[in-house]
Amino acid sequence: MIANQTINLDSVQEIVDRYGGNKSKLIAILQDIQAVYHYLPAEALKKVSQLLKIPLIDIISVATFYRAFSLKPRGKHVATVCLGTACHVRGGPKILEEFERQLQIKKGETSEDGEWSLESVACLGCCAIGPVVVVDGNYYAHTTIRKVPTILEKYRK
Repeated sequence: MIANQTINLDSVQEIVDRYGGNKSKLIAILQDIQAVYHYLPAEALKKVSQLLKIPLIDIISVATFYRAFSLKPRGKHVATVCLGTACHVRGGPKILEEFERQLQIKKGETSEDGEWSLESVACLGCCAIGPVVVVDGNYYAHTTIRKVPTILEKYRK
């Protein structure tokens, strides 16, 4: 399970070194750390704070400002269902319910095996092709509840 994952502070050091210890590269550093762990572990943030000589609270402020970052473990795959007005009226809430049923988790949760996290957003900005679902950065237009199993199957292989 991801929550019990060991944090290798040497890998955090390597990531920071890759950016020359440059404070202005904080977002890129956090992105790389999240790519490794699927979230930003507290131990890693403390190490970045020490290495870049940036107060920990400033790093946490950046990490919580950007929705792309997560301070709690996320699954290997992240499914995001748009619930903006256009997607909502076209069935977004029912699509979210189907993802919850298929993944056996609620919105905002991560599966026990660490494979999936399920999220919703207020708008993805692609209303013309709604309802829209994004899985691992891949957009699925005109999604219906019947398409949910097919979408999930692509990532279960």
